[in-house]
Amino acid sequence: MAGPSLAEQLRAEASCPVCLELFQDPVSVPCGHNFCRGCIERCWESSQGSFCCPRCRNAAPERGLRPSRELGHVADIARGLLLEVPGTLCGRHREPLQLFCREERALLCLVCGRSRAHRLHRVVPAEEAAQEYKEQIQSCLQALKEEREKYLESRKSSARRSLHLDKTRSEGQRMVREFQELRRFLEEQERLLLVQLGVLDRAIDRAQDEALAKVSEELSQLDTLIWEMEGKFQQPPSHFLQDIQQLLDSCERMKFHPPADISSDLERSLEDFVQRNILVRGTLRRCQDSLMFQLQEPADVTLDPSTAHPNLQLSEDGKEARGQLMPRDVPDHPDRFDFEPCVLARGGFASGRHFWEVEVGQGGVWALGVVRESALRRGPLSLTPKEGVWALEAFHSLTSPRANLRLHPPPRRLRVSLDYEGRRVAFFSAGDDTPILEYTRAAFNGERVLPWFKIGMGARLLETRSPRCEDGAVAGRVMSPLDWVGFGFSLRICP
Repeated sequence: MAGPSLAEQLRAEASCPVCLELFQDPVSVPCGHNFCRGCIERCWESSQGSFCCPRCRNAAPERGLRPSRELGHVADIARGLLLEVPGTLCGRHREPLQLFCREERALLCLVCGRSRAHRLHRVVPAEEAAQEYKEQIQSCLQALKEEREKYLESRKSSARRSLHLDKTRSEGQRMVREFQELRRFLEEQERLLLVQLGVLDRAIDRAQDEALAKVSEELSQLDTLIWEMEGKFQQPPSHFLQDIQQLLDSCERMKFHPPADISSDLERSLEDFVQRNILVRGTLRRCQDSLMFQLQEPADVTLDPSTAHPNLQLSEDGKEARGQLMPRDVPDHPDRFDFEPCVLARGGFASGRHFWEVEVGQGGVWALGVVRESALRRGPLSLTPKEGVWALEAFHSLTSPRANLRLHPPPRRLRVSLDYEGRRVAFFSAGDDTPILEYTRAAFNGERVLPWFKIGMGARLLETRSPRCEDGAVAGRVMSPLDWVGFGFSLRICP
């Protein structure tokens, strides 16, 4: 069996026999043994009577301690050498690290395991602790691998988001190109129309100039004839009667014939241009309205039970209202309609563009639109823009006087559009974007406006999908005369 190495021998010689550590401030006692100054002083403080050497037990005549500087240098050298010892051995005792302290989570040698510092700790064999920690590390490793998979998936998602970002940028560039092409097309059409208008303008100018020149020429001839006739009056009869017939014929020829303002061909060309321009304006207006609708956001409309007339029964989710003959027992809320069978939506709008679509049936009494938040709710209401109501009632305008819109056939689906900043409330046929009724310069007065619905006898109102306007969608179907039904905020009607 191999003996201790030189490093181990050096450590043994440079260690205090009391603390088993390398000497700290070593001193010698009278018998010649060496100890750390602190160790020997603590030993002698606890002893009574004579002073004994802790190692050889020989009594010392007095507490004489002699510093050993040379041994201190040797301990420092040993301490430096121990820093280079591999981790398989205890740096203090040069023993194999065979134990593990659970409290300090540190490897120990057998000597450290029996020392006072670890006497009360849970010390187990290193192999046992390693197995336990391997199982724990294995669980952590599995969790880390799962987390790694999440990061990998997140990176893939990030790549997909990058693709989406590229798509949005591409769509933005495409939109810019399309608008540029549209502007170029419109500018070209404008140029062509202006050219045609210029041709007509010049033709009218020429006709006007020709007519003016003809009038001027005839006027000059008339002035000459008048001058000649005035001269005739001054002549004696013998001269006056000469050429009298010729003079009378000249007077007859000078009857005024007003020139035509414009030729029939030119008038037809002008009328054709006017009609073409009307078509262009209508097309541009429909394109503008359609584009505005496409850029609008559908409004999520929910009925406000505190505003519903007592004869209207609302569903729990606030998406449907049903009429009933017997009024409900409801609180007397100041916002509640107490005369007209009306209900408002929650929230309302104080800015932006919003829309909703409505399906209406034949017959029944229904109305829909928007009202100012401050509009009256009590007693008979004057449902006009002057009172803060912009609405359509069974294809009549709620204006003073009322206007019958005379739609043949009346559309089944309506679209209600609100442009707050544009002060505009409009109603369209949802099928072909045909304008039905439009309120312009609406006096919202900076107030919030609310979607408004009126449900009368024989009407059923149901919300459709939200297309391109701005308020909630409502729909009406013919019901029995005694069946009042409010609108249900459902997407099942117009998929």
